[in-house]
Amino acid sequence: VDGKKVEIRSPRDAVDHGIGYVSEDRKQSGVLLRMPISKNITLPILKRISHLGVVDTKKEAEVVKKQIGDMSIRTPSPEQLAGNLSGGNQQKVVLGKWLASNSKILILDEPTRGIDVGAKQEIYKLINKLAEEGLAVIVISSEMEEVLGLTDRMLILYEGQFMAELKKEDYSQERVLQFASGEQSV
Repeated sequence: VDGKKVEIRSPRDAVDHGIGYVSEDRKQSGVLLRMPISKNITLPILKRISHLGVVDTKKEAEVVKKQIGDMSIRTPSPEQLAGNLSGGNQQKVVLGKWLASNSKILILDEPTRGIDVGAKQEIYKLINKLAEEGLAVIVISSEMEEVLGLTDRMLILYEGQFMAELKKEDYSQERVLQFASGEQSV
């Protein structure tokens, strides 16, 4: 992180080092469906917006308002339960949560799984914007179009083994498939 080797022994260590992780199973481990959007977004930053264990509701509201705006989350209220949102808006809540925590590295595992085509395009735009702003974004995806369109560099694995590293100018569907199927390695 920031050019330094860090030791991570727990999720809390990762968060403290500025690493955010968006799980492929957003409903199971990304968003708390029975909690409001506001609580989902501020959960990782409770220490930052609290004093002596009491949440500063003004700070919380500012953070939540910013993330709802930045992520273009469609909701009638920050107090809307996350489970009542569309899949795309739930994914934006998860992204907003990690951006509110000032993540330097964002790991996105299957970032558009289970969301409609329109929401996919919005997520793609957000990912590209974040990368342009200097955030390190790691995309893990089984969708060829997604990895070809979103990434600048690709590390390809087959059954857990490193097969190849490709730069964008070397991308082709055929080449990626050769490495991803284990037919070829560097």
